[in-house]
Amino acid sequence: MEPFSYTKVPDIRAAVAAGQRGGRFIAGGTTLVDLMRETVERPGTLVDITPLPLAGISPTPGGGLRIGALVRMADAAADPRVRLAFPVVSEALELSASAQLRNMATIGGNIMQRTRCTYFRDVTANCNKRQPGSGCAALDGYNRGHAILGGSAACVATHPSDVAVAFAALEAIVHLQGPGGERAVPFAGFHLQPGSTPDREQALRPGELITAVELPALPRPARSGYLKVRDRQSYEFALTSAAVALSIQGGVIRAAKVAAGGVGTVPWKLPTVERYLLGKRPSDSLWTEAAQRAADGARPLRHNGFKVELLKRTVERQLRVVGGTR
Repeated sequence: MEPFSYTKVPDIRAAVAAGQRGGRFIAGGTTLVDLMRETVERPGTLVDITPLPLAGISPTPGGGLRIGALVRMADAAADPRVRLAFPVVSEALELSASAQLRNMATIGGNIMQRTRCTYFRDVTANCNKRQPGSGCAALDGYNRGHAILGGSAACVATHPSDVAVAFAALEAIVHLQGPGGERAVPFAGFHLQPGSTPDREQALRPGELITAVELPALPRPARSGYLKVRDRQSYEFALTSAAVALSIQGGVIRAAKVAAGGVGTVPWKLPTVERYLLGKRPSDSLWTEAAQRAADGARPLRHNGFKVELLKRTVERQLRVVGGTR
């Protein structure tokens, strides 16, 4: 770990000013500190934002919820309002990391976490995300855990967050505070696909701070859930995952929100699956037919072709569970 300075800010204005000067925000530190130890990240200044009043969960007009950026993952998962209205979020959080990490990590930090790509974390390997222009070792290396959706010639690393998949499915909104004031970014536009600039991962402007994630109300009645497929049931990142929310009224699907994790360079929304479900009656054949669209546009690599079929099966399974026909 290289030398750095540390400062604790008393309010949001001071945090934004410190961020403008190049400081890196830190709260739980469960990702950033590891990357600093491995010299993948080398910030000159850490800005401790834990004193800021961003650790609350509150209702929004219309029946949604606003989750503060500093709410701990464990606290968000256990909150009765989250569990009742958005089970998909609670389940995604509870399937993330270990209990110890969930007690430390924050919602804002979780959606900002960086990839677990082995080559990104190995400073001796070529990685455009870590060192732009150096190349992508994963393209010709061992890429079993890499993306089949959203990749480019510059990067095929997957986004590691579970709860971000749930947020993508629910069409959450990220609230930001920066030098220019407050703004809101739809979750679909918050994470950036790598293209030719994989080092730019979020649509953040210099100095901007995440203040909250807002979950819009789901059409009622609604059911939701999260399924994660991994190599082992203990602490492990997803090979594939599916976040599903359905509103079924009068025996017909009136609203469908579906996203996948472990397969995309960003949390991957599945609009073709959603559109196929709308206006139809739940059935075993419907779930199968809808799930066949989950891997539209997939570009498997040498070692991860199995993810195409695994993604379809994961989405189908979770549609059956949430749709009540398993």
